[in-house]
Amino acid sequence: MERQHRLRQLATALAIASGMVVATAVVRAQEHAHEGKTKVDPKINETFRNPDPKAFVKRFESESREPYARRHEIVAQLELKPGMAAADIGAGTGFFSRLMAEKVGPKGKVYAVDVAKPFLKHIEAEARKQGLNQIVTVLGSQDSTNLPPDSVDVVFFSDVYHHLEHPQKTLATIHRALHKGGRLVIVEFDRVEGRSSEFVLKHIRAGQDVFRKEIESAGFVVIPTPNPPKLKENFFLRFEKKG
Repeated sequence: MERQHRLRQLATALAIASGMVVATAVVRAQEHAHEGKTKVDPKINETFRNPDPKAFVKRFESESREPYARRHEIVAQLELKPGMAAADIGAGTGFFSRLMAEKVGPKGKVYAVDVAKPFLKHIEAEARKQGLNQIVTVLGSQDSTNLPPDSVDVVFFSDVYHHLEHPQKTLATIHRALHKGGRLVIVEFDRVEGRSSEFVLKHIRAGQDVFRKEIESAGFVVIPTPNPPKLKENFFLRFEKKG
């Protein structure tokens, strides 16, 4: 009788343990499924492995492209001042880097960060032509901006955040690079089901809420924008480094 009782207790314990294992597996499966929905597809970065800058100048520096058409409004909201240091992440053809350089002046500094060497060579050439010696190019990676610690006042993204394959790793390097109270400013495609274009729905991995939560979890807090740029296809958010 006692042996049967012990067997029943053992069976019950095994059932509970088995249930816990199954429950844990279900939770992990749900987490992986959620990650799969919001994880970037590396294929969207293939065109930037070895880009032709001249072709991208036509594509990026066009009045039909919202960030370029609203570039002056956007840069105004960065609140750059002479002598400040800023970083343009995913600088591409460098048109934002050049505008930022004009704001910080010759005593300031603008780090133009990109993962593509052809873009960096193009930015260097254009900076020399225009006498913008305050522009410094930096070769980044999908894990790091490679910015020096405690080196910048403002970090800026324009339609680049959705290209980050490891956003938390990149955000950690940005957090380290920003001075105390430094700002992270983002312009990004606004992905909204039923409203956004088919390109945005297929190309952008998540909506504004997901991106905002990712950035907040990396040690940033949203701050208000008194006069945000008038954007239709993109959203504009400003963050401040916590701590």
